[in-house]
Amino acid sequence: MESINRKISTGILWNLASLFMTRGASVVFTLFLARLLVPEAFGLIAMAIVVFELANTFVNSGLSTALIRSKIVSDVDLNTVFYTNFMLSGVAYIILFFSAPYVAEFYNQAELTLLIQVTGLIVFINAARIVQTAVFSRNMDFKSLTKANILGVLISGGLAVTTAWYGWGVWSLVIQMLSTTLVSTFVLWYISSWRPKLEFSSESFIRLFRFSRSLLLESFLEVIFTNSYILVIGRFFSAEATGLYFFAKKLSDLAAEQLTSAVQGATLPALSTMQDETEALKYKYRQIIQLTMFIIAPVMALLSGLAPVLIPLAFNKSWSAAIPYLQLLCVVGVLYPLHAINVNLLLVKGRSGLLLKIGFIKRAVGLSLLLLSIPYGVSGIIIGQIISSVFALLPNTYFSAQLIGYSLLNQFKDAVKPLVSAFISGFLTWSFILQAEYYLFLRLLSGGLIGLVVYLLLCYCIRAEGMVLLTNKLSAKFKIKESTK
Repeated sequence: MESINRKISTGILWNLASLFMTRGASVVFTLFLARLLVPEAFGLIAMAIVVFELANTFVNSGLSTALIRSKIVSDVDLNTVFYTNFMLSGVAYIILFFSAPYVAEFYNQAELTLLIQVTGLIVFINAARIVQTAVFSRNMDFKSLTKANILGVLISGGLAVTTAWYGWGVWSLVIQMLSTTLVSTFVLWYISSWRPKLEFSSESFIRLFRFSRSLLLESFLEVIFTNSYILVIGRFFSAEATGLYFFAKKLSDLAAEQLTSAVQGATLPALSTMQDETEALKYKYRQIIQLTMFIIAPVMALLSGLAPVLIPLAFNKSWSAAIPYLQLLCVVGVLYPLHAINVNLLLVKGRSGLLLKIGFIKRAVGLSLLLLSIPYGVSGIIIGQIISSVFALLPNTYFSAQLIGYSLLNQFKDAVKPLVSAFISGFLTWSFILQAEYYLFLRLLSGGLIGLVVYLLLCYCIRAEGMVLLTNKLSAKFKIKESTK
């Protein structure tokens, strides 16, 4: 157990380091790009991304997750997955290339055709990195993954800002996407010792695909459902509205999804080694939820509370309409860790088929709410998204209770203290910045400081489990360092 704890802690730390460095750089570049580009440019790239992500999901096909969670992986398995991914990438790109004109016609945006055809080249690049990423993840070598991600973000961000400055418009965003993947893939190949050999095993493919086929369908459902909001807003509203929603979603995802994925990526390979130890898994998942919610809840609350001064300060006036979208999406974001961690549990237990069934239920409810909310505009659509997220917790947590005895009520008890503390601190922050009348930067700084202090004091007074866990870990490490001096 001590070895697992150390591996998880190290993995999370490297993933968080990657997150803060890559996402921190990404935020800086986004600030520049938002000042140089109009919302319509982000709207067009959002429409193109929908098609690309569907193709990319087909290429991955869940085989990388099958490699990560397998107890034993041979070189034949790695080679089989590598060549399978390349074959699928060719098929996916052909479909994507010839369907591009029809997608452009659906949105009534003629320039989307070439955008989709060029952006789709990322499918080939991703096919070359999937096995390398899986190998590093299996070895818990998140340091190497961090290096690749950081270089990709820095180089691509610089290229995007430079081309946007010279008036390339939406194509600067395409260059950013292509160069990010290309650079990080090159770095992974450079530092990795694994190289593919000319061998393919149908037995390996069948064995791995038996697990990953449900993940493939679930991933398709997830991508279609997640991007259905872009599809609907792009079809029934304008490119500007699509860009505003996409931009607000991107900002909220930087906090919620990326922080959660840092934890998820580190815990999946480590906890897969103890997949048959029910009580130990329950104990670890309780700690993961307590810590994750303690960190993410205040981030989302403060982002929502500070949005009225953050967006006018960081971007130009054309982005002000995104403020209510960002505030609403922060509510969706604060629930995201609960969804992701429950999905993580199903993957650890090897229940990919069950994950697919849950996906059907959640998507059916979500799509129904999406269609019903169209007459109420973009804000109404996001409110429907919040309701859908709340309902989706029911099937997710039901099976967690069946598998390890970790029910919705237990998860709510582990999450409620940081959630309540974050809501109060976020509301006080929002109230303060609306009443203050001095410079935006000072309002942002003082409002954020007040919100953070209030949150930490509340968590301390009610003894939030995540805070207790974190302080105990830090104090234990400090004592160890002191004793070795």
